[in-house]
Amino acid sequence: MTATEKNTTTDPLVRLDGIHVRHKARSGGILRRDAVHALTDASLEVRRGEILGLVGESGCGKSTLARVVTGLQRPTEGRVYFKGQDLWEMPAAERRSQFGASVGVVFQDPSTALNPRLPVRRILRDPLDVHARGTRAEREARVEELLDLVGLPGHTLEALPGQLSGGQRQRVAIARALALEPELIVADEPTSALDVSVRAQILNLLVDLRARLGLAMVFISHDVQTVRYLSDRIAVLYLGRVVEEGRSAQVTGDSRHPYTEALLSATPSLLERPERIVLHGPVPSATNPPSGCPFRTRCWKADDACADAFPDASGGPDGHRWHCVHPQPAAAPAETAATV
Repeated sequence: MTATEKNTTTDPLVRLDGIHVRHKARSGGILRRDAVHALTDASLEVRRGEILGLVGESGCGKSTLARVVTGLQRPTEGRVYFKGQDLWEMPAAERRSQFGASVGVVFQDPSTALNPRLPVRRILRDPLDVHARGTRAEREARVEELLDLVGLPGHTLEALPGQLSGGQRQRVAIARALALEPELIVADEPTSALDVSVRAQILNLLVDLRARLGLAMVFISHDVQTVRYLSDRIAVLYLGRVVEEGRSAQVTGDSRHPYTEALLSATPSLLERPERIVLHGPVPSATNPPSGCPFRTRCWKADDACADAFPDASGGPDGHRWHCVHPQPAAAPAETAATV
């Protein structure tokens, strides 16, 4: 293997470098427009074959980050790299044909993500028709293969989405996302609109597909338990900023940012933490975020130093990083050994 070949294998599939996304929002009058800071200086990597989980409260920027990763949202500042190429410097036709075919998206609500007037056969064939993949016979064969891949019976092809259950509709949505054999799947809360009894089936399907197809995946959820079960690495977002990132076991078992600790305490059965951390203080506005650390208005450790500037990343060579002036103490070695 040459050095060039080795680099293309080890380089991240998608890399976000200093991403800012600001939206214009009308407030306080007809002529006044405030900027909504949806993402602020977000940097992340999505590596080949791994699942990256994104967690945080509603409105923290998870879905905006997903749109940036999929190319549906051009950042206000910063760069998005796909296989080392700047995504937004690629010609539009090349971006559609190469990047667009390499990324599949599974949306939150399958009942609104699928055209209710089209049968499943047409829904699954549309991406193949648009990208002119193979002959008509080959496309039909691919449609049947996709249906089998997600565990649906053949008669489903002639059904309309409204004739299917919620779990079946989400399986169709996953099959459509896989139609062009993508390298990356972005799943934005794909189980939140489903019954509890169906969620485990969809999660197990995603895990199985990752193993069988070697997919990279960005999995977005506010449910820490689900993300911990599914993900190799986790990034925690708060008010548009990545405040902690690391391997799943590090972030959930040795969290260092107080906000991560508060999220984990909301699911005590996850790590047997009996005491719930109740956050007090004002919830900051995305149109007027606080100076320094955005979590300081609700953090029990905050002091004047937290208001000066957003803290630089701290961490070690193992990839566990956090942005905090007063991080939580590291887990004791004896405790870590006892949980292995």
